[in-house]
Amino acid sequence: MPCYVDQFYPGAARATLELLEKLGVNVHYPAGQTCCGQPMANSGYEHLTGGCNENFIKHFEGYDYIVSPSGSCVLHLKEHLHSSKHPTQGEEIRHRIFELTEFLTDVLKVESLDARFPYKVGVHQSCHGQRGLHLSQMSELTAPYFSKPGKLLEMVKDIELIALDRTDECCGFGGTFCVAEEAVSVKMGKDRVADHVQHGAEFITGADMSCLMHMEGILRRNKSSTKVIHIAEILNSQ
Repeated sequence: MPCYVDQFYPGAARATLELLEKLGVNVHYPAGQTCCGQPMANSGYEHLTGGCNENFIKHFEGYDYIVSPSGSCVLHLKEHLHSSKHPTQGEEIRHRIFELTEFLTDVLKVESLDARFPYKVGVHQSCHGQRGLHLSQMSELTAPYFSKPGKLLEMVKDIELIALDRTDECCGFGGTFCVAEEAVSVKMGKDRVADHVQHGAEFITGADMSCLMHMEGILRRNKSSTKVIHIAEILNSQ
């Protein structure tokens, strides 16, 4: 479970658990897990993430699948998880790690959901999920459109998905980028939020709570009535 979800957005964690259990998955939460090491790696200190890697392998090595409601954490683990003690073990675990919407569409192959969310919703395509995990098509490519989060949201009753001017624009969060380049990050976030708000979004959703947290701060400062919500909470709604 991503650190910021665990600490700030437990509702997203509960929704993930409940949704998976509704779909017949036997879910277990290893209590000894800690940070995946992504913040250190993003800051240029990947050589110091050894302890995170070994702890992750220790607590997750025995599972068929490892699922997380965060594309950025999943991409980091898929590309960087390794063990100096057991090299093959780290490599093997990488192939069992899935982002939540990826797991629902590619592994469980969900075709219907018992969910209802009667609101106008804008979908934010996070960069890690889109360009790293290929959860949706990039708009600059001349290629068939697809969106794994979008496909799942279309199964939700009474939801109205709004069209955006820029479907896959970065929100400006970028992990440590929002600290190192605060002014640029804020301006990008304001532009991203404005696209949703001007099209009447009551909620902004996505598969990464970190991006949503960044936009939530901007919405709150603007005293906007638009809220953010993790996609798991919509897919689990009644």
